[in-house]
Amino acid sequence: MEKLAILDCGGQYTKVIDRRVRELGVKSDIFPINVKAEELKDYQSVILSGGPNNIGESQRLNFDEKIFEMGIPVLGICYGMQLMSDHFGGIIDSNIKKEYGQCEVWVDNTMPIFDGLEENQKVLMSHGDNVRNTPNGFQIIAKSGDAISGIGNKEKRMYGFQFHPEVDLTENGMKMLENFIRKVANYKEVYALEDRIQTSIKMIQEKVGNNKIICLVSGGVDSAVTAALLVKALPADNIYAIHIDSGFMRKNESDLVCEDLKKLGMKNLIRENAKDIFFNTIVETEDGPIGPLVKEVDPERKRRIIGEVFIQIANKVIERLGLDKENTFIAQGTLRPDLIESGNPDISGFAHKIKTHHNDVEIVRQARKKGLIVETNSDWHKDEVRKVAIKLGLDKKIAYRQPFPGPGLAIRLICHDKLSEVEITSQEVETLKNILNNTNQNGHILPIKSVGVQGDSRSYRNLCLLEGNNQDFNWQEITSKAKEITDKINTINRVGYILNKSNFNGPINCYDMRIADENVDLLREIDNIVTTKLEDAKVSQTFAVLIPIGITKKYSIAIRTFVTNDFMTGRPGEIGKEVSKEKVQEIVKEVEEKFGDKIEFVIYDITSKPPATTEWQ
Repeated sequence: MEKLAILDCGGQYTKVIDRRVRELGVKSDIFPINVKAEELKDYQSVILSGGPNNIGESQRLNFDEKIFEMGIPVLGICYGMQLMSDHFGGIIDSNIKKEYGQCEVWVDNTMPIFDGLEENQKVLMSHGDNVRNTPNGFQIIAKSGDAISGIGNKEKRMYGFQFHPEVDLTENGMKMLENFIRKVANYKEVYALEDRIQTSIKMIQEKVGNNKIICLVSGGVDSAVTAALLVKALPADNIYAIHIDSGFMRKNESDLVCEDLKKLGMKNLIRENAKDIFFNTIVETEDGPIGPLVKEVDPERKRRIIGEVFIQIANKVIERLGLDKENTFIAQGTLRPDLIESGNPDISGFAHKIKTHHNDVEIVRQARKKGLIVETNSDWHKDEVRKVAIKLGLDKKIAYRQPFPGPGLAIRLICHDKLSEVEITSQEVETLKNILNNTNQNGHILPIKSVGVQGDSRSYRNLCLLEGNNQDFNWQEITSKAKEITDKINTINRVGYILNKSNFNGPINCYDMRIADENVDLLREIDNIVTTKLEDAKVSQTFAVLIPIGITKKYSIAIRTFVTNDFMTGRPGEIGKEVSKEKVQEIVKEVEEKFGDKIEFVIYDITSKPPATTEWQ
């Protein structure tokens, strides 16, 4: 059978490459970058993935350079292109052009890899290093301004892209990959995947046998699909569905979740109201105790606490039910991106941790080693899970329910400690002023930090706010400026636009904030306004974030909308296109009318992923 080898350099999108290749009808396997060339003798081509490292001696990943002597086509993506360039005599430089987000590049469409495409292409960049000169035997086949974005050697059938063709934000990326597969590597066969549902059911039956299994169900499509697969695979008496209300659920969410689970045929449904436990538990870690949540600011510590407490509560339920903890399985709706972003070593030996997902904390990894964790979706991305949900006959309102992370509102409430603030430099302020010159926008850099992903690495950097025209703005201008800001000021990874105030007097203040009933309840109510008003928006996700900033009031709210298929990359929903401008105006009006005594700014998050992540924490 024809096969393609993907060599993993630790990139966030390695599994996405794998998916795209499968979608194009070719069987693919993922190997670590240091695999020996002789192990690839049965493969007809190779793709080198992106990764967080650089080519410098201290960070360079070792690999078998005989791969380039096998006489088979090779495609290098981002870091993979840099490895290829370095091997063939190119020079890699970190001082040419840093790019994060969607860019426009020129491509040489006379080359077979760009066959059928226009010369100008929108692509996704996420890199700090560049190829400075053309490697021996190669020619430039793509450029971003003066920077080299693509190289090719037609005779050797080797190509390199500085951008990522595998993600949604590269608009014709699938065509580029198809050209590599069919026109460069000349694959002829079409590989059809096994039926995923039957494969998953067989896995569950073989792993669980006649033992009992606890299914953690949040109410999202991921855990709903896992629950539905368990019902098909195992006797109903052996399945216990546990919905844990952490106190961070959306408005009326737990009631709706439990109603849906009953419809799935769950015989043993347990609802645990555990708000006080989540708020007040201290968790023991290898580095000492952390918590409770009501005192924590750091997002990684918050995620760690929540993930540990989820499993602790599940174990207590197992004990209460009189089940054998050593032989009772736990099922959860973990997705492939969750494991990739968590830096799970079983998925990639080189990937950096972007943020710890609650379903991949240390206590879960230990249970995984014992073989007690069942994850039906761990090879799938969000859009694939939705397709499985429909095939399983789940209601569309479940299949397409807004994604909601396990930690819930806890990571949409941006805690802040003024003692940890780092002063904004005059150089950063001056750079921002120059970027916004000749526009009607003013910019404010704030020491409020959020999580991002830049160059395949985690970033935890400052927020920049723009203001100037309230809701009468030019979308292309403000999003273009947002990209320029994150490209040129490396302490910023997220930009928001203030919708309800401009040319205001007084500085923007940042306030200390911890998780408390007052702010969780406030966020829950405003999130309900935002999601209800925008339920018909043509976006993949919508939610609200509470931020401790203001002039005289101590809170502001950010609206986050996200357009994506794979949730590994994406962009904000465009107001006036995917998102109704009138509905946004209604949100601003209702928030000010109901919560004007508490909320200072209503902000629209205008940042793509990368450089930001979907969630703020």
